[in-house]
Amino acid sequence: MKSVKDVYKIGKGPSSSHTMGPQRAAEIFLKENPSADSFKAVLYGSLAKTGKGHRTDGVIEETFSPIPCEVIFDRETADLPHENTLDLFAIKAGNIVSSLRVISVGGGDIEIVGRQKENAKDVYPHSTFREIAEYCKAENIRLSEYVYRFEGEEIKFFLSEVWRAMSSEIDEGLKKTGVLPGGLNVERRAQFLYNQRHMDESASTRENRLVCAYAFAAGEQNADLGTIVTAPTCGSCAVLPAVIRYESEMKKFGTEQIIDALAVGGLIGCIIKENASVSGAECGCQAEIGSACSMASAALSELFGMGIDQIECAAEVAMEHYLGLTCDPVCGLVQIPCIERNAVAAMRAINCLSLANFLYGTRKISFDLVVKTMYETGKDISLRYRETAEGGLAKNYK
Repeated sequence: MKSVKDVYKIGKGPSSSHTMGPQRAAEIFLKENPSADSFKAVLYGSLAKTGKGHRTDGVIEETFSPIPCEVIFDRETADLPHENTLDLFAIKAGNIVSSLRVISVGGGDIEIVGRQKENAKDVYPHSTFREIAEYCKAENIRLSEYVYRFEGEEIKFFLSEVWRAMSSEIDEGLKKTGVLPGGLNVERRAQFLYNQRHMDESASTRENRLVCAYAFAAGEQNADLGTIVTAPTCGSCAVLPAVIRYESEMKKFGTEQIIDALAVGGLIGCIIKENASVSGAECGCQAEIGSACSMASAALSELFGMGIDQIECAAEVAMEHYLGLTCDPVCGLVQIPCIERNAVAAMRAINCLSLANFLYGTRKISFDLVVKTMYETGKDISLRYRETAEGGLAKNYK
């Protein structure tokens, strides 16, 4: 199983699969063909259908610049190895001299058809939660210690950088007002939520308002092409940082505790990526928001010092109640319903923490089973509801 570095990536929004992945592919192809006169990129599947809204063409053109690149949106070809497929061509003296077929698998990761998978080295000897839990119990260590044992102590520095970037995306988002780009005229609302107290605000109302403000702040930064951290994707980047930020402020958790929480959240993301998918184009929004909620719930459980069984329960409950969630971004933009979904998932993560605290001993469903179910459910969801903007809110919103 891969490193938590494969889950947390610091980069520009708005989409890990539609901008970060294609950008990485273009960088590789440009390096291999520096003498080309021009390039051509052909986008298929979800990349073609929502590429304009996600700004896929813009990031590809910018990466190849100043060498010109023609971007073609092929919305008809159906026989594809993956929902996010693109072909790159290098042209010299009017002839194609090189080509590359790339799959953007989600979370900013890519696979090049015919080549060994990128970042193929495994870090962990186990690939399921059950295996990891059995190992940790036998060794009498926590899940965070499991991460450090196999990643090395240096992973703590990486996670501290991740937390710094997550904090910055929230801070920046709270400072800004105005309308997000893309033409939907969606106003930034994080600052309003943060400052606008209810006339008779209870403790629970304040919690809801602040957690949602933090989630809106990060989600709006992503939608505005700001720097964010995938957790596990750009479109679901706001769930985990929002809850960690709120609880660390309320309970005065220290940096070391936050790093432990991020380690556990990242481990949950690794298990999902290994056994299912975090791609909305492949498995719907359950793979993005559902995975993010599981990561956040597990991270919170570690933050509060819960045991392995409680952490598993929290992560499982989070995913279970997002099964079947469709991905239907209006106009292909990561705005409606994406930003609000991050805020709702952040609140749900806190609820899952509470349920796990009381009910972990009575659960019937394992985390591994719910991950397997999520993947099967995602494959059964109609393509119209998997990030193609052809169904759901994307179809009905006028």
